[in-house]
Amino acid sequence: MKEKYAIMRFAKYKGPEISRIEGHNERTKEKYASNPDIDPTRSHLNFHLIAPVGKYRQEAERQIARAHCRTRKDSIRVVETIITCSPEFFKDKGPEEIRAFFVHALDFLRQKQAPETFLSAVVHLDEKTPHMHVSFVPLTPDKRLSAKDIIGNRRSLIAWQDAYWKHMVAKYPELARGESASLTGRTHIPTQVFKQMARLTKKRQRIEAVLDGVNPFNAKSKADELRHLLDDYIPGVEKMATQLKKYKAAFEDVETLEAENADLSQELDEAKRGSIQEKMEFAKLRQEHRDAVTLLDKIPMDVLDQLKKEAKADQRNVTEGLNK
Repeated sequence: MKEKYAIMRFAKYKGPEISRIEGHNERTKEKYASNPDIDPTRSHLNFHLIAPVGKYRQEAERQIARAHCRTRKDSIRVVETIITCSPEFFKDKGPEEIRAFFVHALDFLRQKQAPETFLSAVVHLDEKTPHMHVSFVPLTPDKRLSAKDIIGNRRSLIAWQDAYWKHMVAKYPELARGESASLTGRTHIPTQVFKQMARLTKKRQRIEAVLDGVNPFNAKSKADELRHLLDDYIPGVEKMATQLKKYKAAFEDVETLEAENADLSQELDEAKRGSIQEKMEFAKLRQEHRDAVTLLDKIPMDVLDQLKKEAKADQRNVTEGLNK
């Protein structure tokens, strides 16, 4: 039988991205092309435990101003906590039991943060695994804006995870403590990144099939098909390169953490062993991306040149449209 893990993760947001997470959490968009796991026909099942009183960013700025906090452009204005469990935990749970689970989890966060700082707590049931997004303004009891003081450093995150597991296991004794990313020294790689790579790999395979099928009689039609496929493929390769660069640093950071926290060496050794699977998955992502880049070397130069010309023409048309 698989372990059923209690999972809690934090994310911090500074400015424009706050509106993006609000759009996702509150389901304000009609389509979610970047997240195919969302089933809009089930979105009516989602529910709030804390309903937002306004836009996340505006409400955060209002709270910050009321507290007379000094801010910088890069100040963390919103902290998001994602609460969920291993899928196995929810398999035998009905709607009321699922609601009770998230109410209990929210009670833990209410013990840690002033109730007026919460912006929203919404449970999503329109994706594969039920989960809750809890967003709050990181104001301290003495009215300072400080995500660092609330969430703390890596060691503090370990304490957060320990306290959360103790709170949850008191009601749900079958739950195991989730592995903390603060121990492994890594940034959690979102499932969405793996999904994006899977879609990129499928496109690569389609392009390879087109290239393999080129002959003197269909060269022109195949070139047109390639241009159509590459319109999405090339930006996807570039975007994935940026994302992998971000996570590469996280996987190389464990030794630095060990040097800074010598008294955590035993826990780190255990965490390193526990994170082998994720490191292997990251290595697989990098290999698939290298394959995606290598494919571009096989594309006929005339096709790539035509794509560049079309991209420049599109940009020129956009610029002219803005200047009218």
